[in-house]
Amino acid sequence: MQHLDLQVVEQAREWLNAGETVWLCTVLSTFGSSPREPGSIMVAKADGRHLGSLSGGCVEEDFLERLQAGEFSQRVCTERYGLRSEDNRPHIQLPCGGILDVLIERLEPDEGNGHHLADLAAVMRGREQKLRCISLVDGSSSLVAVDSSGGARVEVGTDRVSVRMGPSLRLIIAGLSSVAIPCAEFAVSLGYEVIVCEPREEEYRDFNLAGVRLEKILPSMFIAKPGNCHQQTAVVAVTHDPRIDDLAMIEAVRTDAFYIGVMGSRLTSDKRAARLLSTGGLSPDQLARIQMPIGLSLGSKTPAEIALAVMADVLRVQRGIKRDQL
Repeated sequence: MQHLDLQVVEQAREWLNAGETVWLCTVLSTFGSSPREPGSIMVAKADGRHLGSLSGGCVEEDFLERLQAGEFSQRVCTERYGLRSEDNRPHIQLPCGGILDVLIERLEPDEGNGHHLADLAAVMRGREQKLRCISLVDGSSSLVAVDSSGGARVEVGTDRVSVRMGPSLRLIIAGLSSVAIPCAEFAVSLGYEVIVCEPREEEYRDFNLAGVRLEKILPSMFIAKPGNCHQQTAVVAVTHDPRIDDLAMIEAVRTDAFYIGVMGSRLTSDKRAARLLSTGGLSPDQLARIQMPIGLSLGSKTPAEIALAVMADVLRVQRGIKRDQL
């Protein structure tokens, strides 16, 4: 889940608590090119205010225009964009030539919907995945336990839709540096919740980056705290300071983080590997989890280029793509 999706759920809760009816839209499937993947969500009110996205903008514009015209009064329905409907009504054609199926739920400001969204937000802040099941008959919804080993993000049946929900993507950056800042900026744009851990006051004194949370603490201490590193977490250390980087790696390999990496040349990485094995107490299997040198080999030189290589590698692992498949 993108961090934006958690913000969507929180906004939906806020509007419901204020007595507003909201429409929760979920991308069910895509065919061909599409800006957002299945499971992406958007919330809207009858006046057109909304948060989140379903496409590059064209689908949202059509939906919001029709919503403000009084459509979508039913509890639940699905819409297909990119093709004509069964009644031959021309739907908006996607510029990318793709097809997009969207689930639309009308949520009244009642106690049941409020509790459901609160539980959903808790799942997205937690550590375990759950399956959100929505009835296509009456719009009722529930969260049930699910095997976290894998499976399709969205499954559509004849009378039910199931959406796999889980923690939102998180990037923990161990220490501030010239590379850390563009890493954080790239990660925010990719939908990550970004947390920078920096105990050195001289480094964070003037730090101010929109959408980035600063923790004035040693990265290893933050990483070691239960709940801070879940299956959707990437940990990167880019300071060149072994007092920060090494300790962060020692703690990170003990978590469920899907990506762990530390910056350094091949020579520096070899020395760090020997150090982590001998004095850090890591096993060979734990050491193998660490990407070092960090990032894709793009010939990067500048801090921005290195950050691009780092985040590209994080994305590669997130998508389950092996290096030899690139």
